[in-house]
Amino acid sequence: MPLYQTIQCNATTKILVWKITESYEELFSKVTLKEQTQIRLSGMKSELHQRAFLSVRMLIQEVGFTDHDLHYDEFGKPHFDCQHHISITHSHHFAAIIISLETVGIDVELQRDKILRIADKFVETETSYLNTQNSSDLVRELTVIWGAKEAIFKIRNEKGISFKDHIQVEAFSLDENQTHASLHFEGLIKDFEVNYVEIENFTLVYAFEKRESF
Repeated sequence: MPLYQTIQCNATTKILVWKITESYEELFSKVTLKEQTQIRLSGMKSELHQRAFLSVRMLIQEVGFTDHDLHYDEFGKPHFDCQHHISITHSHHFAAIIISLETVGIDVELQRDKILRIADKFVETETSYLNTQNSSDLVRELTVIWGAKEAIFKIRNEKGISFKDHIQVEAFSLDENQTHASLHFEGLIKDFEVNYVEIENFTLVYAFEKRESF
């Protein structure tokens, strides 16, 4: 299908979401890929992963860039050769990108019970406010927390960062769609604004690194 949703976060930040319904062949016919990207695409074993990968290229084209404009650093972080920042995510049949003049990260996750079993691997200080009385809300809350930590990790992209030990998400309400988080790593503290929205049974989370004030 065409572009599923556009979210104008602020004057310089936009999110584009794609719902992946097309076949691999249909998506491939609509994008222009550089040779390095075609090699990477051919090496993917999952067709769903390939379709998500191509959907991201469709989104990039929607904002006036192409695959030739997209590059990755040595740690796998995407970037353009201009002032715009980009972060990329996909999960199952959704893909999304965030484009901004600010430093940003994005993550989309399917809400599923599996997260209850792995919560102890990424949750620490957050246990104090989780709603353990309602399993449905708990899944939604944990998905926000995971997405926030994933988005922050994508921003910082530093080896050794632990979701559980180094990133703290402040208490939040599922109705408010915004919270704050902080990264405590190697003697530094970085603060982030976290926003989240539910799309069907997925949670989309995006984060901005707060600028230091002097």
